[in-house]
Amino acid sequence: MTITKTALNPLNGAVDAGFMAGDRSHAIGSSELRGVARHLVDHFAANTPCGTLPGELLHGDVTEVTVRCLGLAVQMLENGKTPTERDLVNVHDAAARWAREGVPLRSILRAYHDGFRFGLTLIAQQSRTTDTNNVTDNSLLLVTLLEAVTTEVSIAYVDEYRSVASEHHTATHTLVTTLLSGGPNALSQAKQCGIDLADRYMVIALHFPQHPDENNPTVDRTVSGRRKLRRIQAELATQCGRTPLALLSTEGGTILLPAPREREWVDELIEQLSKAGEIPITATVTESDRGDVPAASEHGYELLSLTRQLGRKPGTYRTEDLVLEYQITRPGRGREHLLRVLAPLDDSPELLETLKAYIGHELNRQRTARHLFVHANTVDYRLKRIGHLTGIDPSVPSGLRYLQAAIVAQGLERNGS
Repeated sequence: MTITKTALNPLNGAVDAGFMAGDRSHAIGSSELRGVARHLVDHFAANTPCGTLPGELLHGDVTEVTVRCLGLAVQMLENGKTPTERDLVNVHDAAARWAREGVPLRSILRAYHDGFRFGLTLIAQQSRTTDTNNVTDNSLLLVTLLEAVTTEVSIAYVDEYRSVASEHHTATHTLVTTLLSGGPNALSQAKQCGIDLADRYMVIALHFPQHPDENNPTVDRTVSGRRKLRRIQAELATQCGRTPLALLSTEGGTILLPAPREREWVDELIEQLSKAGEIPITATVTESDRGDVPAASEHGYELLSLTRQLGRKPGTYRTEDLVLEYQITRPGRGREHLLRVLAPLDDSPELLETLKAYIGHELNRQRTARHLFVHANTVDYRLKRIGHLTGIDPSVPSGLRYLQAAIVAQGLERNGS
């Protein structure tokens, strides 16, 4: 079958020239294909997302690929042969370039489908002068070509996009590592990543417990851990943009967010990450100038370790939430003294248990009694007994703070801190 050039009426206002199958009198040459391609590219610019692309891309790369696809269409309609990988090299290479340049895949596929829609419209116009079987055959050939082109474009685009994402991911990790270590090359690395560094950062240290699937002997632990991490990373990108400064593993990691941020916003972020990962995340938040990020990170992880040693429930903690406990971790005579405060209770474990429950239930006698399965009067008796043995009255605020600090010191000592 030979393809002929013919004058056409505008199709939906899109083009004023085209080609169609039928008459064998005059085959389309490369210059005529280029003319049709220019009309199609003008149509893409006016009627598809391609109109937002730079002009040099539209009239350069896009036009060349359009010419190539038109040539493949002519070739298929003439000999009925499906294009080979070699025939699609230009299509493949162009899709890879567009992926690297950030051209949306939606725009690319829309342009290809619009071009093929144009071709099918031309074939439909012939139906009055061509037998139905011929029209059907030609339509099927174009659909086959569309399938081959769409597959090649999608594969090339995704492969290149993954490559670009991997490069950016590696570069971002290097940048975060530099910031956390106090390296001197942060500014140049940030420029390479296309990231503007902030003057101050919120440094978030995270602990990820194992997902239930990671403890399921019938499920691959490694796969479960990675799936958990990918869900958390995806949610982080949704909340903070495509390129958050983060260094995460299946066990936790660090996030750097430009400061300041609303306390409620950060708390909500951790809650959303917990929901995405399907795990209760524990996080600590500190804030510092960019140059002090290493020290802030170290402090954040000290607080994170402290929350776990104290058995605190998952959630978001800041220095002010743990200032008493943190200070007690510092070695010295004050801590040694606190460790001696509770010594008189060593032979009465029920008294220490009552004191911890009383503090844990915010000094509520009734809830403490229910927790211990005793009468409220028993709680009162035990608190008085504690005061008698230690010489510190737990019924007054100053005495209670003293005893609470002693409990923290004792817990840290038993955990080897």
